[in-house]
Amino acid sequence: MFVDVSDEIWNLVIEWKSFEKYTIGTQFVKAADSISANISEGYGRYSFNENKQFCYYGRGSLSETKTWLDKAFRRNIITENTYKNLFEKLDLNHIKLNAYINSIKRQQTL
Repeated sequence: MFVDVSDEIWNLVIEWKSFEKYTIGTQFVKAADSISANISEGYGRYSFNENKQFCYYGRGSLSETKTWLDKAFRRNIITENTYKNLFEKLDLNHIKLNAYINSIKRQQTL
């Protein structure tokens, strides 16, 4: 899910020209990789509060990834088709992450 999208972004950016790769591309990849890294770290903490907090960090990284995607499209680095495809995947992951955060909140109240 999150890892697949970050791998897709990696494979996209690795083909860019050096200026695009080292300005937008580096930040784009780091933000995308940070989504799953934060979720994993939170899960490994074995605490509802810390898990939830790291999911919030992951959600922030997801929003940042969408921003870099938008910049890449507006600066004509990626096609509209690539933009729409990745945005849909990120949007779906956003919905799933929100649902996961809500499930953590529900578990806290039990």
